[in-house]
Amino acid sequence: MPRNHRAVPTLVRAAACTTVATLALTACGSGAQGGSDSGSVKVGLITKTDTNPFFVKMKEGAEQAAKESGVELVSAAGKFDGDNAGQVTAIENMVNSGVKGILITPNDSKAIVPSLEKARAKGVLVIALDSPTEPQDATDALFATDNVKAGELIGAYAKAAMAGKKARIAMLDLAPGVAVGVQRHEGFLKGFGVPEGDPSVVCAQDTGGDQAKGQTAMENCLQKDPDINVVYTINEPAALGAHTALKAKGLEKKVLVVSVDGGCTGTKAVKEGKIAATSQQYPLKMASLGVKAVAGFAENGKKASGYTDTGVTLITDQAQTGVDAKDTAYGLENCWG
Repeated sequence: MPRNHRAVPTLVRAAACTTVATLALTACGSGAQGGSDSGSVKVGLITKTDTNPFFVKMKEGAEQAAKESGVELVSAAGKFDGDNAGQVTAIENMVNSGVKGILITPNDSKAIVPSLEKARAKGVLVIALDSPTEPQDATDALFATDNVKAGELIGAYAKAAMAGKKARIAMLDLAPGVAVGVQRHEGFLKGFGVPEGDPSVVCAQDTGGDQAKGQTAMENCLQKDPDINVVYTINEPAALGAHTALKAKGLEKKVLVVSVDGGCTGTKAVKEGKIAATSQQYPLKMASLGVKAVAGFAENGKKASGYTDTGVTLITDQAQTGVDAKDTAYGLENCWG
């Protein structure tokens, strides 16, 4: 567990949340009627969406850390994965409401930068969670999984599991302009030991990290090359979509599917054999560290800086020689969602 900053004086009474406008902007933690105590230290949390279990768990971690630190959490989310405009509006609203710091998982790593720069110019501490901005120093700090390493782990695992068999790889990616997707993609290729553009990668499709789109992408890839035997997926919803498409063709036992996330649903899918291995990350820890960093800044003026690796673990019940991993019992003890 992360080491706690010394808590700021408790300025918050019974927890309550009130919805504001259409961006799912909520204020949590003060006032019996849900009203905000204007004297409390406010921390903003902006996630990509408010439906993905990863971000639900991140918000839970932020709420718990806010309670422990005696600060008020104000949260918002994009309407969909990729909703940069919604996040821009949320930043503006939070800055106007007087937040001391903003924690954000950017929907667009580049397009969000001007809004973050404006917030920082007004003295707001800005911390990226899970996904870095481009450039990374557009935020004061980053608390995240090493997404290149996450990709490397499943790439190395897939390479070892193939045991010298010629690979025909499908890559079910995220979307253009999102650093986390690029990093996992590049990490997988590095771990597997092939360069970008290698002929062993026979298909690449964007999924937006969505299960239905993952299924469609897998169907498209199988039409292009029915002999695919390795599938990299950006996350577990995409992996489960791929599994559905493979099962419909009777290929679910013949194709190796690997992924990243480590949610409880995904980890159960590893246990069930739908996914061979996944790289587990820890959103609760990211959010907890972020909130406590803002609380510390409010107390002593010291800004968090640089990159903090919040950890990643390969989860599989079919361990491969030379690839460090934990089994699904460990994964289920540490999963989220």
